[in-house]
Amino acid sequence: MVLGRIADGVTRGVETVSGSVSEALFEPVIRLGVTGLARAGKTVFITSLVANLMDRGRMPGFHAASSGAIRGAYLRPQPDDTLPRFDYEGHLAAMTGPEPHWPESTRAISELRLSLKVQPQGLLGAVSGPRTVHLDIVDYPGEWLLDLGLMDQNFADWSAQVLDRIASRPQAAEFRSLLAEVDPALPLDEPVAKRLAETFAAYLDAARRAGFSDCGPGRFLLPGDLAGSPVLTFAPLPPPPGGDWPRGSLGRECARRFEAYKSRVVKPFFRDHFSRIDRQVVLVDLLGAIHSGPQAVEDLRRAMTDILGAFRPGRNAWLSRLLLGTRVDRILFAATKADHLHHSQHARLTEIMTALVRDARDRADFAGAKTLALSLASLRATVEETRQHDGRDLPMVRGRVMPTGAQAALWPGDLPDDPARLLVPARDGAERWLDGDYRIMNFAPAAQSLRPGDGPPHIRLDRAADFLLGNRLT
Repeated sequence: MVLGRIADGVTRGVETVSGSVSEALFEPVIRLGVTGLARAGKTVFITSLVANLMDRGRMPGFHAASSGAIRGAYLRPQPDDTLPRFDYEGHLAAMTGPEPHWPESTRAISELRLSLKVQPQGLLGAVSGPRTVHLDIVDYPGEWLLDLGLMDQNFADWSAQVLDRIASRPQAAEFRSLLAEVDPALPLDEPVAKRLAETFAAYLDAARRAGFSDCGPGRFLLPGDLAGSPVLTFAPLPPPPGGDWPRGSLGRECARRFEAYKSRVVKPFFRDHFSRIDRQVVLVDLLGAIHSGPQAVEDLRRAMTDILGAFRPGRNAWLSRLLLGTRVDRILFAATKADHLHHSQHARLTEIMTALVRDARDRADFAGAKTLALSLASLRATVEETRQHDGRDLPMVRGRVMPTGAQAALWPGDLPDDPARLLVPARDGAERWLDGDYRIMNFAPAAQSLRPGDGPPHIRLDRAADFLLGNRLT
């Protein structure tokens, strides 16, 4: 009986190993990471991408689909049993149901596997027949991304950087006031540490709502099962006058918890998830940042550069993967919500996006990765129209405005034709721009009537898919 169980266990182990080897050799896997900061549209992007890969009638710019190379697509159980499954069905129902609404935002990491039946091109394809390519999509909370930059900082450097950044931000007034009343050299008082951490977290939340991107540590905003733990009970402190805090002091304990946050939260997250990605999407709510003003745009530019530093861009040759681990070989920077603008302004939005991530793209290109910047709408929520106003034709978009659901037409103002008109004032610390005329609205999803074979309507999602997946599917 015992020998039977042992034999059965060995057999299952051999089958598991054999299956893994077979998959690695004959059923290649593409691990696609999708990330971005708050309100960038990660959940909508993944949901619409999967729906349009399964029903490819709206994907003419995706060569593998338009050429017929993709013979079929179906959802499979995800390979990692420890990760939550991305709720594709629930999110799609929210976006396309009888009462369409935006799905819940990403609050934890999740994964989804989509298997594609692909007919390779050329003579080899004719001989071998169709093959299966697995697409593993991993959804990351964007707020956690910036934490990876903490690995190169100590508590003193991080504190100095944060305190300098928030010195002029009104959202941090309460935290700065509380910090002025606290002596970090005194023995640790846990209620005081808790008040500091809670007030600092409140500032991060307010700054994020105001359009800023540098709102970390990320788990202060999305604590999950770490809520209330000591690893989230610290805050930036001014430097000690003598060079170090006394033993047992509030300052010494905050420094220790900062290091614990790096080792217990950030490092495992990078090791277990980020380091395994070979294709990456970085979604950006660029229109929201422009609406928030120059400081938000400059903050976003720095965040994009920092985000790229979290990945290891480079060509993903099989030998380098074997010896050095996975490297990100394609990175897409996408400005979302392009449907909030008339198509005549999409080129300007793309140019601004390209200029915004110039530093990040240069680093990736130098390392051998391919990058692309574009503007898209994962789910088109508006229609275009032209209206007369003061004797001129205004190109507008019309849709259901949140939260009322009433129909409204919007002309947000013209984006500048030269990205420098935005980025230079942002770098120079300007307080306002565009004469205060630029506006945005929040549109709800439009009611959908999808024909058989068509996924949800979008703008340039097919181009994004072609860049990210095309060379692995043809």
